[in-house]
Amino acid sequence: MRLQRENFRMVRKLAVITVGMFAFGYALVPIYQSICEMTGINILALGDRNIPGATPATSANTQIDLSRSITVEFDANARGPWEFKPAQRSVVVHPGELTTVMYEFQNTQNRRMSAQAIPSYAPQQASAHFNKLECFCFNQYTLEPGEKKSWPVAFVIDPKLSKDVTTITLSYTFFEVGGKTPPAPVANAQAPAPNGSRT
Repeated sequence: MRLQRENFRMVRKLAVITVGMFAFGYALVPIYQSICEMTGINILALGDRNIPGATPATSANTQIDLSRSITVEFDANARGPWEFKPAQRSVVVHPGELTTVMYEFQNTQNRRMSAQAIPSYAPQQASAHFNKLECFCFNQYTLEPGEKKSWPVAFVIDPKLSKDVTTITLSYTFFEVGGKTPPAPVANAQAPAPNGSRT
């Protein structure tokens, strides 16, 4: 009986400690923010304030490399009886700059279909530096007969991309799910000619 009472007291103590820890953790964030705002130690706490002497350039995205421009060309390959194309053929962007373009699709068949896109890049080295934040190629889509869709591609080119690359071609192959998956297209500029030179 005595052992049970001791165990019960221990459980109560542990429960009080647990509640106290949660309460302290919950209160820690506003306490930390208050201290940082009073002392000015944390520059993040000052980010939303109007700092005297600050200029609009202070809050500019410093990850954008304004010294370089890259032309991004868009290509579409339809493997089936449907229409698939980019809304614009090319854009000029700076590395680090968020850009969004649209692709248009229409199911011209008289039946429902499910399809998906496969992306490819030229030159191949650009693929590791072409970061897509949003892309229709992430999912499969089902479209009714005659249905039209417009899908966004939001991307950022990593500033670490070699400065030798001034043009990137983003190509999509759109194929019907359930059929034979086509290989990713290869840009003609990347295919070696029979004599070993590039076309």
